[in-house]
Amino acid sequence: MTLQEIPSGSFRERSIPVLETERLVLRAPRLEDVKAVALQANDRRIAENTARIPHPYRLTDADDFIATANLGTETVFLITLRNGAVIGACGFTQVDRHPPEIGYWLGVKHWGKGYATEAVRALIDHIFTDLGDEAIQSSARVTNPASRRVLEKCGFQWSGAGLLRIRAIASSAPIDRFRLDRGLWASLKAWGQAKNWGQSKRAAV
Repeated sequence: MTLQEIPSGSFRERSIPVLETERLVLRAPRLEDVKAVALQANDRRIAENTARIPHPYRLTDADDFIATANLGTETVFLITLRNGAVIGACGFTQVDRHPPEIGYWLGVKHWGKGYATEAVRALIDHIFTDLGDEAIQSSARVTNPASRRVLEKCGFQWSGAGLLRIRAIASSAPIDRFRLDRGLWASLKAWGQAKNWGQSKRAAV
């Protein structure tokens, strides 16, 4: 499927909410985001730490990503600054009765500024508050300590190890698996132990 094959007026912002934080807006991808997504995602350091992002990342890859976003079991948000600039993406996949599994990436020039943690916390709040799930899963390559720190700052706990097929390296790589239960999330927010958790909110679409 390509963007040209999507009937006019049917593009899927549908029931995908807009999530707002102090510095970010998380929203569904749009047709006009193709160039911005391609610009941010075209870096081997991003591709090697995600399962499906190819390298090099071309306009056609961004076209395919947006054309298939929010179909089936996957929910996708673009991470944007308050000025509208696209800086990355995040989302989750939920299959059958398994807990949703979240993933995320940021353009390299936006690393180290706390944006990933802020976006993931908004995603967590949405899943637990709006969707009512009891647990969330995620994973990180063992060679990606920055992603591990994001998950740990959000309350995730190590739950095991495994292998993940990485498209950009055409091979499987070792990963650490993580899990966050609703009870721990609620305690962190109630006890104030995550002082920088941020006040994410659901905005009208």
